[in-house]
Amino acid sequence: MDVEPVVKIEDLTFSYNGVPILENVNLTIEARDFVSLIGPNGGGKTTLLNLMLGLLHPDRGTLRVFGRSPSRARRRIGYVPQHFQFDPKFPIGVMDVALMGRFGGWQFGPFGRSQRRAAKDALAEVEMETVADRPFADLSGGQRQRVLIARALAVQPELLLLDEPTSNVDFAVQEELFDLLKRLNERLTLVLVTHDVGFVTTQVSRVVCVNRQVVVHPTSDVSGELICGLYGRDVKMVRHDRRIGEEGEDG
Repeated sequence: MDVEPVVKIEDLTFSYNGVPILENVNLTIEARDFVSLIGPNGGGKTTLLNLMLGLLHPDRGTLRVFGRSPSRARRRIGYVPQHFQFDPKFPIGVMDVALMGRFGGWQFGPFGRSQRRAAKDALAEVEMETVADRPFADLSGGQRQRVLIARALAVQPELLLLDEPTSNVDFAVQEELFDLLKRLNERLTLVLVTHDVGFVTTQVSRVVCVNRQVVVHPTSDVSGELICGLYGRDVKMVRHDRRIGEEGEDG
């Protein structure tokens, strides 16, 4: 029996206030794929994620997630947004943030034992269970990002969508987060929006270039010429698989 793709997009077009954002998009994502969406700001990357989430609807064409409409597949999708707005003075704890992932349908009263267990397991998977009782505002940027990933994992998803998860952390923390995502990919399908082209070339299985239209490449095809053509300018590529020693040589 044929296995249904995780995401299947055919001839999709989407516009906002009459302005075309995506045109004639065709894309298939299979189970355990690790796909990166790259492209210039305004090219349609986040819009494509929102369409997969069912937050937006195409003007034309079809989009199926696990063979269903995105809204009907939502319980099988985890999402890490680019920005998480919160008042640092509000006393929300790490466990509270992780438990947000368990909201669904109509939620009344306290969380049950199974919901708290799911949130605790998600925190353990991102190595943040030891700070479960701490205020979220006290964490570093990298720790907060891990907790937000745990919130998405608390849904117990099969597909994880991440929008620029390393945009506000330093290089060392980025590498740690990339290692975490690679481990998660052993059991989950991942779709990641990133501007870190160097990460793309060393970690993901396929690259989806998004600039109103969509072109799919294996990572082996990602070259300076391709990136320059996509962004319309030179983009610095950082090699995450190589380290520079004190003498300036690769070490």
